[in-house]
Parts: sequence; C-alpha cells; structure tokens
Amino acid sequence: MKGSKRGKMLLACLVSMTVLAGCGSGKSDDAGGGKAKDAEQAKINANGFPIVNDNMTVSAFAAKFFANADWNKIRLWTDYEKKTNIHVNWETVQTETLKEKRNLLLAGNDYPELFYASAFSRSDLLKYGKQGVFLPLNDLIDKYAPNFKALMDKYPIIAKGITMPDGKIYGLPTVYDPEFKSVLYGTPWVKQEWLDKLGLKQPESLDDFYNMLKAFKEKDPNGNGQKDEIAWGAVGTTGIVNYLRGSFGLNNHGTSNINVDTDPETGKVRFIPTDPRYKELLQFVNKLYKDGLLEQDIVSVKSTEVDSKGMEGLIGVVDNVDPVAIYNQKGYVGLNVLKGPHGDQQYTAYGSPLGNIGMFVLTDKAKNPEAMIRWMDYFYSDEGIKLFFMGWKDETYTEGANGSVDYTDEIKNNPNGLNLDQAIGQYLIWPGGYYPGFVKQQYFKGAEGLPTSVENAKKAEPYALKQDQVWPPFNFTQDEQSELTTIQTDIDTYVLEMRDKFITGNESFDNWDQYVAALDKMGVKRYAEIYQSAAERYAK
Repeated sequence: MKGSKRGKMLLACLVSMTVLAGCGSGKSDDAGGGKAKDAEQAKINANGFPIVNDNMTVSAFAAKFFANADWNKIRLWTDYEKKTNIHVNWETVQTETLKEKRNLLLAGNDYPELFYASAFSRSDLLKYGKQGVFLPLNDLIDKYAPNFKALMDKYPIIAKGITMPDGKIYGLPTVYDPEFKSVLYGTPWVKQEWLDKLGLKQPESLDDFYNMLKAFKEKDPNGNGQKDEIAWGAVGTTGIVNYLRGSFGLNNHGTSNINVDTDPETGKVRFIPTDPRYKELLQFVNKLYKDGLLEQDIVSVKSTEVDSKGMEGLIGVVDNVDPVAIYNQKGYVGLNVLKGPHGDQQYTAYGSPLGNIGMFVLTDKAKNPEAMIRWMDYFYSDEGIKLFFMGWKDETYTEGANGSVDYTDEIKNNPNGLNLDQAIGQYLIWPGGYYPGFVKQQYFKGAEGLPTSVENAKKAEPYALKQDQVWPPFNFTQDEQSELTTIQTDIDTYVLEMRDKFITGNESFDNWDQYVAALDKMGVKRYAEIYQSAAERYAK
C-alpha cells in the first residue's frame, strides 16, 4: 500500500509488431520462456497498447476478498482486456480458502498459467522455482518490465528482498512506496481531549507514559463519575511491546524479522528474546499490566469487545489505525516516541516497504510469459496504479486542480448503503489487501492515507529508522529453510507464549534463566546462525 522514476530501456531484438522468434524467448531457464513455439506465434508490441495484436486467452488463479465478485466480469479486468487484447480466464477463491485450493492445484498438476494475488511464501517460491514449476523472472523483468525495473533501481530493498539465494526471482511483490511513511510506521493514538482535561502534556519518557496511563485510569477524564476508562485498549500485547522496542534499543532493522537484529557490540545477529534489554522491556510492560493500566484481558480479549469500548469513547490509547476510521472517534493524535532507560529514543516498529513477494507468479504452463510480464508491469506504472486504486475519472473518482484525486460521492456515500470497500469493490479488486503492485499515498484512500495518519508518521519520522537500515523478511536456501522448519515454529511459539506469561505475571521473572535455557535447548544458537547467513547474503 505504500511515484517512482520511470525507467527507460532498450528492448533488444524487439520492435513493435515483430515476432519474438530470435529474441531468446525460447530459453527454458533464465528467460522464463519455456514455450518457445507459442511465443513465436504471438505478436507482442515493445511498448504501449495493445500488448499483443491478436487476441489471446490466459488461465489464472487468484484470491479475492468479496465472495460475490466475478472477476471475469468486473470492470477493471474487462476494460484492461480491451486495452491489451489479453483475456484472462479467472478462477478465484476467497482468501480464507486460498492456501488449501492453491496447494491442491499444484499437487494435482492442475495449475494455471499464472497465479495472481495468491500470496506464496518465500519457501514455496524457492521450492516450486527449483522444481521448474515457477518460471524465473529475471530476464523477463529486464526486457519487458520497465516500470518494475525502475522501482528496483530506485529502491534496492526490492531487488534484494525478492531475489532467492539461487539468484532467481520467482514472484512479483506488493510494494509500499517508501515515501508513504504512514503506511510503514506510526505510533499509537492518544485521546487529546483526555490529556487536556487532566492538564497533561504528551509523554516524553517511560515514567511520563506510566503516569499518563495512571491518570487516565484513576482521574475520570471522560467526566462521567465512573472509573470505566481503559488507559490502553488493545487486542494482544504485540502493540505495546512493538511500540517500546526502540526505547530499549531493540529491533534496529525493523520488525520484519521480529526476533533478530544486529548486536551493537559484536555486529553479529542478535536473538532479541533472550537479550537483557528485552527482559527489561517485558518487566516494564508487566508493571503497566499489574497496575491495571492495560486492558486486563489483553491476552484473550476479542476484537469485538475492544471495538465496542472504542466506539463508546472509553479508550485512552489505541494501538491501531486512527480511531476515527474504526471507532468513529475524532480527536486522537499520535503518541511521542519515548526515551528509554538507557537513553534510546528510536522508533523501530518499522515495517518493510516490501510486502508479500509471491503475489504474481508465472508457471511453466505460461504460453507467452513475455506478454504477461508486460501485462503485470503496467500496474507498477503511475497510470496503472491510478487505474487499479481509483478507477475512472468522473465515474469513480474526481480530480482536483492540483492533481489530487478522491472517490466520487456515489462511492463515498453510496446511495445503496454500501461502505467504501463494498462500493469500490463493484469495479475494482484492491479491497482486502491481496494484490501485486505499487501502493502510493496519492491513490490509496485507506486509513493510513488520512491526514491524521500522515501527521502521526511525520511526528515519528525524526526517530524512525532510515530506509537503508530496514531489513525485509529474509530469504533462505532450501537447506536453511529445512533446518528452520524443524526449530523455528517451536521457538517462535514459545517466545510469544512466554512473552504473555511474563507480562501478565503468570510466569515470574525469577525464572528468566530457565526460559533462556529452554530456548537454548530448542536450537536458538543455530536459529541465529541461519539468520546470520541470510543477513550476510542480504548485505552483499
């Protein structure tokens, strides 16, 4: 969700309305073109539209958000077919059953020419890429995807994050514009009215933060004579822990590889959940919990329960998007980045601009991979991004004199009572968040694009990690992934389980050494070594 300089490339051996024969399209490896005969028969244009001169049909599988959406009839795709001369025959499933259906197709050798919005994991990309089921896209990107190539050149994290250890690229990603700060980071939201009522300033330190929450709980800031205020309302402890990681000097490469960062003393990978500073962080959050300053059922509470309290205006701090979007509660502002006990004041709960990298995959059944990489590349261009998120001028959106865009009143205030997602979902497929492409602030109208969210991010920006400090999720070799599979699930599960036990007091901090010893037995040393190898590959 998160433009970019346009890349200008010479497409060697390729001129408009010429056949691809003799241009290397028959390579079965690097070019990703395992169907030379079909490619030779298809005429493809070097740039512009249509992509192919003769109509062609492609089989595709995709995940969708709305059950009643028929992608074979939805306007985004029918209009794009007229533009490209490429008809996509869509088979779709809802996101809830995606993994099961996707895996069945692959297991039964009944898969299509391309997978779209199918969210393949990194391990699956490497597995099926090595088997030859997924085509390597490197040469296809170089020759036929100038928009995506330009993004790769501008933001090195993309190329580094989508390239597997074997040097191949097997999928195209969702990319959040690194300039779209508010979709990448932002602090929790505090109710400014309560601060004003109690004569409090924004907290600057952990002590200030504690005292603010205590005042929210005890001093009746909503003025109803009851102690019904919830100082910090949330589902789960992840939000409070992540907010404070940078205040304890943790996660100096962001949260995409949540349990590891670089040890400032050794320069090697550090396993965070056994670090003394992580213990200090949990002890502080335990103090908040013990003193009733966090939602007391925070580990088990359902989102509907928190939402209900939020809509009543009973929550002082919300670790979600702006409450105006989810609770219809105005007046919340972003919290400060807090200074920690060792002088650290950094915001490290920073997500990678690189989203899922397996959102567009071409299989070995693709008859014309060159045409389809051009088909997808359009949605990494400014024009394509605008179409994907906004639709059609004066029909689904209006344009201001300064180039600003907004949905029409029919979309924003639908006469049939549809919410924004439902109204735009009649024409476009982005609601639900499953798609490859580039997410720009100018065209993304979700909560993260609200002016309040933008302001929140600006406030945190002086303390946020720099772009080149942020790691995307790492890619592992097959051998590394095989080892990780046997140890990582147990380690990660145990870390989360014990985090919540320490915070709620169900586990004494007197037992910290036993906790560390248990992780050692689970193979945490090898876990860190594998991440070290991945970090070194990434750095190169």
